[in-house]
Amino acid sequence: MNIKTLQQAFLKSIPVLAGYLTIGIGFGILMRNAGYGVFWTIAMSVFIYAGSMQYVGVTLLTASASILTTAITTIMVNTRHLFYSISMIDTYKDAGAYKPYMIFALTDETYSLLSDGKTPDDIDASQYRFLVSLFNHSYWIIGSILGNILGSVLPFPTTGIEFSMTALFIASFVEQWLTTKNHMPAIIGLVCTILSLLIFGRENFLIPAMLFITLALTLIRNRMEDTI
Repeated sequence: MNIKTLQQAFLKSIPVLAGYLTIGIGFGILMRNAGYGVFWTIAMSVFIYAGSMQYVGVTLLTASASILTTAITTIMVNTRHLFYSISMIDTYKDAGAYKPYMIFALTDETYSLLSDGKTPDDIDASQYRFLVSLFNHSYWIIGSILGNILGSVLPFPTTGIEFSMTALFIASFVEQWLTTKNHMPAIIGLVCTILSLLIFGRENFLIPAMLFITLALTLIRNRMEDTI
Protein backbone atom coordinates (compact mmCIF):
# COMPACT_ATOMS: atom_id res chain seq x y z
CA MET A 1 0.00 0.00 0.00
CA ASN A 2 1.77 3.16 -1.21
CA ILE A 3 1.39 6.90 -0.71
CA LYS A 4 -0.16 7.42 -4.14
CA THR A 5 -2.97 4.98 -3.36
CA LEU A 6 -3.62 6.72 -0.04
CA GLN A 7 -3.66 10.14 -1.70
CA GLN A 8 -5.98 9.10 -4.51
CA ALA A 9 -8.38 7.35 -2.13
CA PHE A 10 -8.46 10.37 0.17
CA LEU A 11 -9.13 12.75 -2.73
CA LYS A 12 -11.95 10.49 -3.92
CA SER A 13 -13.50 10.47 -0.44
CA ILE A 14 -13.48 14.25 0.04
CA PRO A 15 -17.09 14.73 -1.19
CA VAL A 16 -18.22 12.45 1.66
CA LEU A 17 -15.96 14.05 4.28
CA ALA A 18 -18.05 17.13 5.07
CA GLY A 19 -21.32 15.24 4.85
CA TYR A 20 -20.32 12.40 7.15
CA LEU A 21 -18.71 14.67 9.70
CA THR A 22 -21.82 16.84 9.83
CA ILE A 23 -24.32 14.00 9.93
CA GLY A 24 -22.15 12.01 12.32
CA ILE A 25 -22.17 15.01 14.65
CA GLY A 26 -25.96 15.02 14.45
CA PHE A 27 -26.09 11.37 15.39
CA GLY A 28 -23.68 11.87 18.28
CA ILE A 29 -25.78 14.71 19.64
CA LEU A 30 -28.94 12.58 19.47
CA MET A 31 -27.16 9.76 21.30
CA ARG A 32 -25.98 12.11 24.05
CA ASN A 33 -29.45 13.61 24.47
CA ALA A 34 -30.87 10.09 24.69
CA GLY A 35 -28.50 9.36 27.58
CA TYR A 36 -25.82 7.35 25.75
CA GLY A 37 -22.18 8.38 26.05
CA VAL A 38 -19.16 8.20 23.80
CA PHE A 39 -18.59 4.45 24.24
CA TRP A 40 -22.03 3.48 22.90
CA THR A 41 -21.79 6.06 20.13
CA ILE A 42 -18.46 4.65 18.97
CA ALA A 43 -19.76 1.07 19.21
CA MET A 44 -22.77 1.85 16.99
CA SER A 45 -20.69 3.76 14.44
CA VAL A 46 -17.98 1.08 14.26
CA PHE A 47 -20.11 -2.08 14.23
CA ILE A 48 -23.43 -0.93 12.76
CA TYR A 49 -22.28 1.88 10.44
CA ALA A 50 -25.65 2.51 8.82
CA GLY A 51 -26.42 6.20 9.01
CA SER A 52 -30.18 6.18 8.58
CA MET A 53 -30.57 3.07 10.74
CA GLN A 54 -28.43 4.59 13.46
CA TYR A 55 -30.71 7.60 13.56
CA VAL A 56 -33.73 5.30 13.75
CA GLY A 57 -31.84 3.22 16.31
CA VAL A 58 -31.77 6.11 18.77
CA THR A 59 -35.57 6.15 18.71
CA LEU A 60 -35.72 2.38 19.14
CA LEU A 61 -33.36 2.54 22.11
CA THR A 62 -35.28 5.29 23.87
CA ALA A 63 -38.57 3.50 23.21
CA SER A 64 -37.21 0.18 24.56
CA ALA A 65 -38.22 -1.56 21.35
CA SER A 66 -38.27 -5.35 21.26
CA ILE A 67 -35.69 -7.41 19.38
CA LEU A 68 -38.32 -8.40 16.81
CA THR A 69 -39.33 -4.78 16.19
CA THR A 70 -35.69 -3.76 15.88
CA ALA A 71 -34.94 -6.58 13.43
CA ILE A 72 -37.94 -5.81 11.22
CA THR A 73 -37.20 -2.10 11.24
CA THR A 74 -33.56 -2.72 10.34
CA ILE A 75 -34.53 -4.90 7.40
CA MET A 76 -37.04 -2.34 6.16
CA VAL A 77 -34.64 0.59 6.44
CA ASN A 78 -31.62 -1.17 4.91
CA THR A 79 -33.26 -3.33 2.25
CA ARG A 80 -32.05 -0.89 -0.40
CA HIS A 81 -28.48 -2.11 0.22
CA LEU A 82 -29.42 -5.52 -1.16
CA PHE A 83 -30.48 -4.05 -4.47
CA TYR A 84 -27.59 -1.76 -5.25
CA SER A 85 -24.91 -4.04 -3.79
CA ILE A 86 -25.76 -6.62 -6.45
CA SER A 87 -24.23 -4.30 -9.05
CA MET A 88 -20.91 -4.38 -7.15
CA ILE A 89 -20.42 -8.15 -7.29
CA ASP A 90 -18.12 -8.02 -10.32
CA THR A 91 -16.30 -4.94 -9.02
CA TYR A 92 -15.50 -6.57 -5.67
CA LYS A 93 -14.93 -10.15 -6.85
CA ASP A 94 -11.11 -9.93 -6.84
CA ALA A 95 -10.77 -7.86 -3.66
CA GLY A 96 -9.28 -10.73 -1.66
CA ALA A 97 -8.77 -10.02 2.03
CA TYR A 98 -10.27 -6.55 1.62
CA LYS A 99 -13.60 -7.93 0.43
CA PRO A 100 -15.38 -8.62 3.77
CA TYR A 101 -14.78 -5.11 5.06
CA MET A 102 -15.66 -3.51 1.72
CA ILE A 103 -18.99 -5.34 1.72
CA PHE A 104 -19.67 -4.23 5.29
CA ALA A 105 -18.70 -0.61 4.52
CA LEU A 106 -20.74 -0.25 1.32
CA THR A 107 -22.94 2.66 2.34
CA ASP A 108 -25.00 4.77 -0.04
CA GLU A 109 -22.28 7.40 -0.32
CA THR A 110 -19.44 4.90 -0.78
CA TYR A 111 -21.49 3.20 -3.47
CA SER A 112 -21.97 6.58 -5.13
CA LEU A 113 -18.19 7.04 -5.28
CA LEU A 114 -17.26 3.52 -6.42
CA SER A 115 -20.19 2.40 -8.55
CA ASP A 116 -18.62 3.57 -11.82
CA GLY A 117 -15.86 0.97 -11.35
CA LYS A 118 -13.14 3.44 -12.35
CA THR A 119 -9.81 3.65 -10.51
CA PRO A 120 -6.73 5.83 -11.08
CA ASP A 121 -3.97 4.37 -13.22
CA ASP A 122 -1.01 2.46 -11.75
CA ILE A 123 -2.55 1.64 -8.37
CA ASP A 124 -4.10 -1.48 -6.87
CA ALA A 125 -7.85 -1.19 -7.49
CA SER A 126 -8.84 -3.27 -4.47
CA GLN A 127 -6.59 -1.31 -2.11
CA TYR A 128 -7.96 1.92 -3.53
CA ARG A 129 -11.61 0.91 -2.97
CA PHE A 130 -10.78 -0.45 0.46
CA LEU A 131 -9.18 2.86 1.47
CA VAL A 132 -12.08 4.91 0.12
CA SER A 133 -14.42 2.77 2.22
CA LEU A 134 -12.16 3.09 5.26
CA PHE A 135 -11.80 6.85 4.95
CA ASN A 136 -15.58 7.26 4.72
CA HIS A 137 -16.10 5.03 7.75
CA SER A 138 -13.54 7.01 9.75
CA TYR A 139 -15.29 10.29 8.91
CA TRP A 140 -18.53 8.90 10.29
CA ILE A 141 -16.89 7.66 13.49
CA ILE A 142 -15.06 10.94 14.08
CA GLY A 143 -18.22 12.95 13.46
CA SER A 144 -20.29 10.86 15.86
CA ILE A 145 -17.63 11.20 18.58
CA LEU A 146 -17.48 14.97 18.13
CA GLY A 147 -21.27 15.19 18.23
CA ASN A 148 -21.50 13.19 21.43
CA ILE A 149 -18.89 15.38 23.10
CA LEU A 150 -20.53 18.57 21.86
CA GLY A 151 -23.90 17.34 23.05
CA SER A 152 -22.53 17.08 26.57
CA VAL A 153 -21.16 20.62 26.72
CA LEU A 154 -23.47 22.50 24.35
CA PRO A 155 -27.01 21.26 24.99
CA PHE A 156 -29.60 22.51 22.51
CA PRO A 157 -32.87 21.30 20.94
CA THR A 158 -32.36 18.46 18.47
CA THR A 159 -35.59 18.91 16.52
CA GLY A 160 -34.90 18.52 12.82
CA ILE A 161 -31.41 17.00 13.11
CA GLU A 162 -32.68 13.72 11.67
CA PHE A 163 -33.35 15.52 8.36
CA SER A 164 -29.60 15.71 7.81
CA MET A 165 -29.64 12.14 6.44
CA THR A 166 -32.20 13.16 3.83
CA ALA A 167 -30.06 16.16 2.93
CA LEU A 168 -27.03 13.91 2.39
CA PHE A 169 -29.00 11.58 0.11
CA ILE A 170 -30.09 14.58 -1.94
CA ALA A 171 -26.50 15.80 -2.19
CA SER A 172 -25.35 12.35 -3.35
CA PHE A 173 -28.07 12.29 -6.00
CA VAL A 174 -27.10 15.74 -7.30
CA GLU A 175 -23.42 14.77 -7.40
CA GLN A 176 -24.22 11.65 -9.42
CA TRP A 177 -26.42 13.66 -11.78
CA LEU A 178 -23.68 16.21 -12.43
CA THR A 179 -20.87 13.70 -12.95
CA THR A 180 -22.64 11.19 -15.24
CA LYS A 181 -23.87 11.63 -18.79
CA ASN A 182 -26.55 8.94 -18.67
CA HIS A 183 -29.39 10.21 -16.44
CA MET A 184 -31.78 7.38 -17.22
CA PRO A 185 -31.10 5.45 -13.94
CA ALA A 186 -31.73 8.60 -11.91
CA ILE A 187 -34.95 9.36 -13.76
CA ILE A 188 -36.15 5.77 -13.33
CA GLY A 189 -35.36 5.98 -9.63
CA LEU A 190 -37.34 9.19 -9.21
CA VAL A 191 -40.34 7.99 -11.17
CA CYS A 192 -40.53 4.60 -9.44
CA THR A 193 -40.12 6.17 -6.02
CA ILE A 194 -42.80 8.80 -6.58
CA LEU A 195 -45.25 6.24 -7.97
CA SER A 196 -44.61 3.86 -5.06
CA LEU A 197 -45.09 6.70 -2.59
CA LEU A 198 -48.44 7.60 -4.15
CA ILE A 199 -49.63 3.99 -4.33
CA PHE A 200 -48.32 2.50 -1.09
CA GLY A 201 -47.97 5.52 1.18
CA ARG A 202 -44.98 6.87 3.08
CA GLU A 203 -44.79 3.96 5.52
CA ASN A 204 -44.63 1.18 2.92
CA PHE A 205 -43.20 2.60 -0.28
CA LEU A 206 -39.49 1.75 0.12
CA ILE A 207 -39.39 -1.96 -0.78
CA PRO A 208 -41.86 -1.66 -3.71
CA ALA A 209 -39.83 1.27 -5.04
CA MET A 210 -36.62 -0.80 -4.88
CA LEU A 211 -38.30 -3.69 -6.65
CA PHE A 212 -39.67 -1.45 -9.41
CA ILE A 213 -36.30 0.25 -9.87
CA THR A 214 -34.46 -3.08 -10.06
CA LEU A 215 -36.96 -4.47 -12.57
CA ALA A 216 -36.83 -1.35 -14.74
CA LEU A 217 -33.03 -1.19 -14.75
CA THR A 218 -32.81 -4.90 -15.56
CA LEU A 219 -35.14 -4.46 -18.53
CA ILE A 220 -33.15 -1.59 -20.02
CA ARG A 221 -29.69 -2.78 -18.97
CA ASN A 222 -28.43 -3.63 -22.44
CA ARG A 223 -29.54 -0.31 -23.90
CA MET A 224 -27.86 1.61 -21.07
CA GLU A 225 -24.58 -0.28 -21.59
CA ASP A 226 -24.65 0.66 -25.26
CA THR A 227 -24.91 4.37 -24.39
CA ILE A 228 -22.06 4.41 -21.84
